[in-house]
Amino acid sequence: MDVFQAIQERREITAYVNRCIPNEVLEKVVDAGYYAPSGNNLPSKSLIVVRNRSTLDSLAATTPYMKWLKEAQAAIVVTGKPQISKYWLQDASIACAFIWLEAVEVGLGAAFGAVYHSEDENESIVRENHVRKLLSIPEEHRIVAILGMGYPQEALKPKKHLAREEIVHYDTFS
Repeated sequence: MDVFQAIQERREITAYVNRCIPNEVLEKVVDAGYYAPSGNNLPSKSLIVVRNRSTLDSLAATTPYMKWLKEAQAAIVVTGKPQISKYWLQDASIACAFIWLEAVEVGLGAAFGAVYHSEDENESIVRENHVRKLLSIPEEHRIVAILGMGYPQEALKPKKHLAREEIVHYDTFS
């Protein structure tokens, strides 16, 4: 599969079969996040790989929208370090995208669980502290997201997109 095909086939998968992800498959997904670019090549992101069932179940309580982590076979928590780079959020977000696309490439389904909440600092603190406590994440890290993954329970149909003309503009915003 090429990158463009992975982009087109990517869906948010929240139902997984009970099948372990082999280490070599999971490590390819982790490496996608590791090799993701960062602003000025600064080390502003960290990845925490979670496979422990009870930890995944506890992470499911981070927000009411992450119950799918109770079925996930693994998760990657992506953090950013504002003290390292002003681009920490972009760096962590790009890593999330690369992780998700590689998951598709290797036949896994993935779902994105936002932890950092840019518009509600109090909610963000609650979510981040929940994850921070479970995974012993240092205070200087902002917890951006949790990507849960596993082998999909079913293949979903392609997503319907807005008309390309509504999204893509040339030379000026028209």
